[in-house]
Amino acid sequence: MSDNDTSTLIGRQPVLEALKRGDLGIEKVMVEQDASGERIGAIRAAAEDRGAPVQYVPAARLRHETDGAAHQGVVAITAPIRYREVNDMLADIAPTWDAVQTKNPLLLVVDRVTDPRNFGAILRSAVAAGTDGVIVPTREMAPLNAAAIKASAGTAPRLPIARSDDLAQVLTQLKERGYFVYGADGTADTSLWEADWDRPVAVVLGSEGEGLAPDVAAACDELVAIPLRGPAESLNVSVAAGLLLFAAARIRS
Repeated sequence: MSDNDTSTLIGRQPVLEALKRGDLGIEKVMVEQDASGERIGAIRAAAEDRGAPVQYVPAARLRHETDGAAHQGVVAITAPIRYREVNDMLADIAPTWDAVQTKNPLLLVVDRVTDPRNFGAILRSAVAAGTDGVIVPTREMAPLNAAAIKASAGTAPRLPIARSDDLAQVLTQLKERGYFVYGADGTADTSLWEADWDRPVAVVLGSEGEGLAPDVAAACDELVAIPLRGPAESLNVSVAAGLLLFAAARIRS
């Protein structure tokens, strides 16, 4: 998704969330003809408050806009979420080493997750865990499109998200700023339960099939594993994200 593209936001709750937050540029909202209910009324009111036009269209139009996805009678045409520059985002979170130590931020770095639904689910967990910012690679990464935003239950705009051409270099930069970098690796000797989360932390997750890229893994301070008691070989990356982020969030509550 390029910076000039528009995207579609699908479903009643994601559209309402985006209208209330105001972090997405809503170009227009399309509502299925004769749709009714409390949530529809709230969407209309929120759109009016935002000055976003509402169009009442047949169900066939919504099916076309969403490629047949379940839309719940509501679609919004949005401007894309703007990715941040890494340095700008980090400066906003905590500009100095001392500020990093005082604030004790939690960051998430996502390495080449290519399924937008997984990406969206990861962002939903990140928001719920109070993550301060997310960093993703410029290439080989799922777009932050309608499917990702829907999978995040509309929460993706609540997070600052930055992109970089070189994640390994970013991890080195994070360490220089005072963060300890944990990489998720199912073969690691250290369990997430044994990790020291009571410090500024960046959690790094790898791709669905390959895990962390070798240079990214090498740039981490330590690799941690999620111990599995049952016969499953691994967890979905979004589930792993939730476990790791909430392990870090627990000490911050």
